[in-house]
Amino acid sequence: MKKLWVNAIPYNKEIAIAALESGAEAVVIPDGKSDTIHQFGKIKTVEKNGDIKPGVDVEFIDIESKADEDKAAAVPESKIVVLRMLDWTIIPIENLLAKRGKNIMVQVENSKQAKLMVEILEKGVEGVVLNTTNINEIKKTAEIVHGISEKISLVTATITKTKQLGMGDRACLDTCTQMTLGEGMLVGNTASGFFLVHSESIDNPYVASRPFRVNAGAVHAYTLAPNGKTKYLADLKSGDEVLVVDFQGKSQTAYLGRNKIEKRPMLLIEAEAEGEPITLVMQNAETIRLVSPDGKAISVTKLAPGDKVLGHIEKAGRHFGMQVDETLIER
Repeated sequence: MKKLWVNAIPYNKEIAIAALESGAEAVVIPDGKSDTIHQFGKIKTVEKNGDIKPGVDVEFIDIESKADEDKAAAVPESKIVVLRMLDWTIIPIENLLAKRGKNIMVQVENSKQAKLMVEILEKGVEGVVLNTTNINEIKKTAEIVHGISEKISLVTATITKTKQLGMGDRACLDTCTQMTLGEGMLVGNTASGFFLVHSESIDNPYVASRPFRVNAGAVHAYTLAPNGKTKYLADLKSGDEVLVVDFQGKSQTAYLGRNKIEKRPMLLIEAEAEGEPITLVMQNAETIRLVSPDGKAISVTKLAPGDKVLGHIEKAGRHFGMQVDETLIER
């Protein structure tokens, strides 16, 4: 997820509170003000005694020449670089994205500039530092920055087999986000293939809808998480980040409220996409659904060989949830 910092120098209490209430990750403040800010709520502070220390964790660099660009490029990649564009040109930012690739933020004056920065060269900078005294602009920028997430490449998978299993432990993921039709999470038996599992956002005569929930599958399965990571369903707990994806590949970060693990009858689903297998063990119930290529929900109890559903293919292997370019066989 892209980051938003808000500049509150000279010190402005209203701006600092607006940053906190808008979900900003940090506020840039005068030295010695961290204790005051932390009384308002939990938010990181950027000052010499703060959570993020200038000169130690972050470098603020004014950019108006090639020499300034070279100076920014020379900062270790472990440090965050905040670029302050004195003449607001795009080329130096694009050059630094190509050279550093990560830990680049840009100071902006409004939401329009923020949108440009988080989308530049498709991947965008890591985040922005908003310099404004307009509280509405803080809220608007937060909506833009936090609303932009990675685009997931989805493929059409063809169902090859379904098999009724016995009892097993399944994980039901209750998030802090209300999902809509065509949205869910990517889940798979292996780290190389995932189905798009639909949220419980559909009304049923017997059970009320739970649009915040994805009945994801058996506890051993992986779910694709933000920043290209994977997580075992069994490991997920309250406060963890999960990735919500819609049928067009748009994604957003959501936060887990709880993980309900219960014994239920299970069903094995197998499919093929682009010559690669995708499999998943899920609860055997009519309210558990996958997603068709046109965004419609399909109950797992009605799946038959030849049916088309959405999935995602990963080519690299995984080590502790991180992609690794290695030979890996999972069956």
